Amino acid sequence: MTAPPAVSPWRGHDLGTRTVAYTERDAILYALAVGARADDLDLVFEKRLRVLPAFALTLAQWAPDALGALGAFDTTTAVHGSQRLTVRRPLPRSGEVSMSARVAEVWDKGGAAVFDVEVESHHFLATWSLFAPGSGGFGGERGPSGPKRPGQPADRRLSVATHPEQAAHYRLLGDRHPMHIDPEAARTAGMPRPFLHGLCTLAAVTLPAAGALGAHPAGLTELEARFSAPVYPGDRLAVDAWDDGPGGLRLEASAYGRPVLTGVRIRFADMPEHPFDAPLQQKETLDA
Repeated sequence: MTAPPAVSPWRGHDLGTRTVAYTERDAILYALAVGARADDLDLVFEKRLRVLPAFALTLAQWAPDALGALGAFDTTTAVHGSQRLTVRRPLPRSGEVSMSARVAEVWDKGGAAVFDVEVESHHFLATWSLFAPGSGGFGGERGPSGPKRPGQPADRRLSVATHPEQAAHYRLLGDRHPMHIDPEAARTAGMPRPFLHGLCTLAAVTLPAAGALGAHPAGLTELEARFSAPVYPGDRLAVDAWDDGPGGLRLEASAYGRPVLTGVRIRFADMPEHPFDAPLQQKETLDA
């Protein structure tokens, strides 16, 4: 009889609860850090402010950080493998968000493990998948494989520019891992130089994606992606997009011909209860 797969002792570990406060200034800084411009007034001007839903991921960053601090994996080599976000209700312009977090699953990849850290609040449900070299080999299940690129040609093509200071700006929002700012720390992690946070890259892509659909980026309801390769500040991303039903797109982003975001699924919906529903002007867009 075959023995059942082993289970990591970290599976189901309760990471506790936390209430995080933020101001309009924090929400505006986030929008600017992920690519909003000065004329996107309802993202950067407090009198018309709509909070980008992915800003919630900066409020919940404490949870994966807490797991690393407990010694579940080597924080100098672990990387953010993928991210999921389901939006339940819009974030207010300022206030507090109470969250609870746990290790939902630990997958055994042999030489590495993937820790799924789930954070839940009234406003969102978010899951970090953290790829941790050296933490596998405990005999557990390997977990799901990555999504495949659609076989048909892309319906749209977008171009997204990053800027050289973007990682330095984004790290002020909570993820201050030194690999994003310190060249020595980046080399320790196997990178030639500091690289952009995966969540910053992903959020930067949501802005032109919303524009391509005639949606407002604050209308984001679902987001999912795998981080396939690093993006360095200043890189320009080529984004292939496939229509995925009303308000939805599947995306793959590349830099210098190498995929950096794969398996991206994104969906937007109208929020008629909010007074500012005009779609953000699409920028950096190249139609196929």
